[in-house]
Amino acid sequence: MSETITIHIFYTGQNGSARAFADEMTASGLVARIRAEEGNLGYAYYYPAEDPETVLLIDRWRDQGAIDAHHKSEMMSAIAELRKKYHLKMRVERFHNAD
Repeated sequence: MSETITIHIFYTGQNGSARAFADEMTASGLVARIRAEEGNLGYAYYYPAEDPETVLLIDRWRDQGAIDAHHKSEMMSAIAELRKKYHLKMRVERFHNAD
């Protein structure tokens, strides 16, 4: 049995900034690069119908090693700068899934 890790990140902003962040992440090619990383099993944004100022990222990884490699990549500084640009707050939930 293998175990994957799913991370939910809730990005919340004001005046549409969370959606603008997700749009820029996609348009800049960062999302495609993350999806192509070794061990990434899924990376997708969702928009809660009842909260237009929040974007949910569901991010799935093969294991902790893949997450660690992602966190050490140069992309993380670009993502952090975009979060600052859009003045986003984050809430993170982490799940271990037995397949």
